[in-house]
Parts: sequence; structure tokens; C-alpha cells
Amino acid sequence: MTDVTVSAEAVEEAQPAGLKPDALDEQLISRLVDRAKADGIRLTGEGGLLQQLTKRILESALEGEITDHLGHEKHEKTAGGNTRNGTRSKTVLTDVGPVEIDVPRDRVGPFEPQIVRKRQRRLTGVDEMVLSLSARGLTHGEISAHLKEVYGAEVSKTTISTITDKVIDGMHEWQSRPLDSGRFPLIVANQS
Repeated sequence: MTDVTVSAEAVEEAQPAGLKPDALDEQLISRLVDRAKADGIRLTGEGGLLQQLTKRILESALEGEITDHLGHEKHEKTAGGNTRNGTRSKTVLTDVGPVEIDVPRDRVGPFEPQIVRKRQRRLTGVDEMVLSLSARGLTHGEISAHLKEVYGAEVSKTTISTITDKVIDGMHEWQSRPLDSGRFPLIVANQS
């Protein structure tokens, strides 16, 4: 795959006269969906268009992060110092199901990605979904079965328990915090 950088001016020049950015976005989305249908690619599910887009967006963001961290573009000559050192494969659970991404590495090792952090296996939307389903009264087994059925993602009951326990611990900590007496006014009701 070749990296391509396009300036904002080039996009404006390529844009047909009179079209607003939203119209261009609609055309782009329509072309993507039409091409996926023509190629027999499903929109959702394993290997679907949404998973492929999620993979490319995450990988592009991670490439941007390492470029910013290192201070130079990919394949650019540098005078020593830290450089790129390939990628490692990682599967993350997203709202559109499990997505395998290639996370860039640096030679020296201090690179800490922010989009998908080291040792992170779930993006935040999954945690929110588990908490929402738990709040609706589903058991951990039912939540696990739901995620497998809808997203094709196998999430163990233990992982679901860990997610809900984190929230419960945070809630207990917040409830047991000391109250600042200066923040709460005293209201006295006079019964006459």
C-alpha cells in the first residue's frame, strides 16, 4: 500500500463547483457502499465494510501517532536516533466486532500509542455496551452470548465481570469520599 498525502487545496480543486463538503461525503459513502455490494462484501459482520474501515482508520491514526512521536515520516532518512521498527499484530474488540490491526513499533521502545494503548484489548464503546446490558439486568453469560451473536466476538464472563467490577469499585469510591463541609450549605427549616 502506498501512503498518499492530499492537501486541502487539492481536495477543493477536485471538488465539483457548487458541491458542499457534506455532499462530497455523501458521494464518497455511496461509492464505498456500492463498491462493497458489487464486490460481494457485506456491510457488517466479520470481514465487512465497517470492520475494514475501522481497521484502516485505526492503523492510519497509529501511523500518525508514531510519525509525530519520532518527528519524521516513514522511509525518511534520519541521522541516528529512534526509528520505526515494523509492526505487531493485535486484535481489538470494537463496536463493529473484533478487528485485527497492525500497531507500529519504534526501535528504542518509548512509543506509547494513545488511540489503542499498549495491552488494551477493547475500545471504550464495548465497555459502555457491557455496562448498559448489565444495567438492564442481563447476566454475564447473557451478555457474553449477545456479543458473540451480534458481533461475532467472544468475550468471556470473566472479562465482563472485570468491566462491571471496575465501575462498581469506582462507584463505591465516589460514594465513600469525604464530603467537604464548606461546599454544602446548611438549611434550617423553622416550624412555627
